[in-house]
Amino acid sequence: PDSGFVAPMRASSLLVSLCSPAAAFRAFPRSDALARTRVFTTFERFAPAMAVMTTSAAPPQHGGESALEVAERIERVLAAKTRSGKSYDQLAGELGVTNTYAAQLLLGQAQLRPETRLKLEAAISGLDAADLFAMTACPMRSFDPAVLQEPLVYRFYEAITHYSRAIKLIVNEQCGDGIMSAIDFYLDVGTSTGVNGEKRVVVTMNGKFLPHIEQRAANNMCPSPRD
Repeated sequence: PDSGFVAPMRASSLLVSLCSPAAAFRAFPRSDALARTRVFTTFERFAPAMAVMTTSAAPPQHGGESALEVAERIERVLAAKTRSGKSYDQLAGELGVTNTYAAQLLLGQAQLRPETRLKLEAAISGLDAADLFAMTACPMRSFDPAVLQEPLVYRFYEAITHYSRAIKLIVNEQCGDGIMSAIDFYLDVGTSTGVNGEKRVVVTMNGKFLPHIEQRAANNMCPSPRD
């Protein structure tokens, strides 16, 4: 590394800069603009190699970003997507994922895998290297309850709750006693044209069926202790 960079910088800070530019920024005062610039210079230099290394290494863990930093990152990423002029269907086609998964990646609700990261960089120009790296961390998946106040979102909530007993009866009849996974799961949003020429929304959920097991004592390899 450039001795002009390393000399004023602790070795631990250099390691942090390679793992999390955002964390490295916090190691320097805002007035030290030169050191902060060098953090990104070094990160940009090693980022391609790090992307390859992460295919076999454990993914970074969430926690390096505050809620505000995550929100700001999402805003930047969505703005870059808007500037690209591409639809979510187009983006999904370039990434090789469903359109909703493409949106989840940009919203920080899904982990950006190394091979998909390279495709995303090619699909959307101008994405910040630090933002891309942060997207490779295991995300803190969540939702704001206030989102249910949005009319479109509430209609889906209303439809699922209204039809929930009917859905359960049919799933149980066709698959048995169990649930649909939301992890081994595909969600795709599309449209169709109705008989009167109206546009209709088509949402397909495709989840693995997970049967409930009978909890046989002989198969319980870790029974609780009894005092």
